[in-house]
Amino acid sequence: MDKQIQPVTTLSGIVTVPGDKSISHRAVMFGALADGVTRVTGFLPGADCLSTVDCFRKLGVQIEQHSATELSVHGVGLNGLQEPTDVLDVGNSGTTARLMLGILAGQPFHCTVTGDASIRKRPMGRVATPLREMGAIIDGRDGGRLAPLSVRGGGLKSFKYESPVASAQVKSGILLAGLFAEGETGVREPEPSRDHTERMLQAFGVEVSQREGFITVQGGSRLTATDIHVPGDISSAAFLLVAASIVPGSDVTIRGVGLNPTRTGILDVLLDMGAQIEVLNERLEGGEPIGDLRVRGSQLRATTVRGEIIPRLIDEVPVLAVAATQAEGVTEIRDAAELKVKESNRIATTANELRKFGADVEELEDGLRIRGGAKLRGGAVIETHHDHRIAMSMAVAALVADGAATIRDWEAVDVSFPGFAELLQNL
Repeated sequence: MDKQIQPVTTLSGIVTVPGDKSISHRAVMFGALADGVTRVTGFLPGADCLSTVDCFRKLGVQIEQHSATELSVHGVGLNGLQEPTDVLDVGNSGTTARLMLGILAGQPFHCTVTGDASIRKRPMGRVATPLREMGAIIDGRDGGRLAPLSVRGGGLKSFKYESPVASAQVKSGILLAGLFAEGETGVREPEPSRDHTERMLQAFGVEVSQREGFITVQGGSRLTATDIHVPGDISSAAFLLVAASIVPGSDVTIRGVGLNPTRTGILDVLLDMGAQIEVLNERLEGGEPIGDLRVRGSQLRATTVRGEIIPRLIDEVPVLAVAATQAEGVTEIRDAAELKVKESNRIATTANELRKFGADVEELEDGLRIRGGAKLRGGAVIETHHDHRIAMSMAVAALVADGAATIRDWEAVDVSFPGFAELLQNL
């Protein structure tokens, strides 16, 4: 389905964004492993999170959906998952795949995991390799991609893993496997990645320790059911933060956004670029900091983004590149090679699609160089590459072009932000 996005003169209003995707996934998974019933509110009913629900139902977990954003997960305990009678299909969700591999590595049965055409191209070795070292048997075609993967788990031994990349998915997969291993399992990263897993494990009663740079869990730790309220996803809010910053005269407030410090790199960079963003009504819910964000139109200036902040904004780089097209000067984004193995190669796709608007964007080996300040051209026909973040980033670019843009395969947006086009229209 194609979607035409028209330029606008201003954006104004008070909105909420869908629940945090990372937290929604984990709430279902951890609730499944807990003793008791976990009630989840603010759940993101996007395609990725629904894939997680489907997989855990196939693993024998009763999950009731009371509404689009409320569900109850009837936990089966640490050792209660059942061998599935069907293939576990993660759809387009890398989070489902990598975190679930950690859980499946601890199960004394065999299962098969696959996904859609896009996810089958994404590397799983960064999780599968350390899980094999813990004792899981994981086999797959095409170098171990989800094409599909065969997993035979159980009998895991504890492990201290020095991860070569700062990846919350890798860290989480190993820590979850560690719950089923004998002894203490830990992960040390080159830079801190998002810590939703550590926070939520603690909310479920699991002790998470940090020693000599290793984040550790003890095998056999039981999870106790709890209620989880999922805050608004800052990765979804990022599109509105950039849109309101670059459309002159805008004044938009986004309520109830998750402000986990491992995720707020986009705020730091936009503020450094001169964006007018206020954080209001800060509070703590379920171990996660949240608040309201008010953003107004402003003249942005170029910046350099690299190093330890990259893991804190890796998913927001495409829309940050859109902001850079409207900033005075040359913006560089480096140390972001991780983008090459997302839903698409986001370095290449961001550069290629922004050039269709006439933007001056240079693709680098590990990022992008963007010369800002020029008016974007209308008439672009955008290929999303079935990537929800590319689709929404290019929609934000279209808001400040001198004519409409057409975005192909718009349904990709439903992965994380159902109703995004309607929300923009309301603003």
